[in-house]
Amino acid sequence: MPSIQESFDRINQIKKEQKNAKGAYRDALENSDNHRKISEEMKSLREKKKQIETIIQKDLGDMYQKIEDLDLELKGQKEMIGDIAIASLMKGNTVEVKDEYGNFYEPVWSVKFKKNESKHPEGEL
Repeated sequence: MPSIQESFDRINQIKKEQKNAKGAYRDALENSDNHRKISEEMKSLREKKKQIETIIQKDLGDMYQKIEDLDLELKGQKEMIGDIAIASLMKGNTVEVKDEYGNFYEPVWSVKFKKNESKHPEGEL
């Protein structure tokens, strides 16, 4: 099994290869007259769609505002359930929930790495 550093290095290598391949793909698309024409049509249609959505949102008034409020509340509840689950796990408790149909759910954990700006390689600032 590779070390965590070897896996991290491989991920970065794959990202670089992917970036180069995507750049070549974008260049090919930009040089296609058909793609350019369709993209312009799509942009125009997206603008028309946005205008229609704005009109309907205004027509719905309070109902649309309720949708926005519920979205914000849902986001907050999702953050809270994550915090509660982590705290429960750290206390050694089993973490699971059950829906109205009797289905059990368990958390799915994820690890992400973020650049630590306070740590610089030697000699760089």
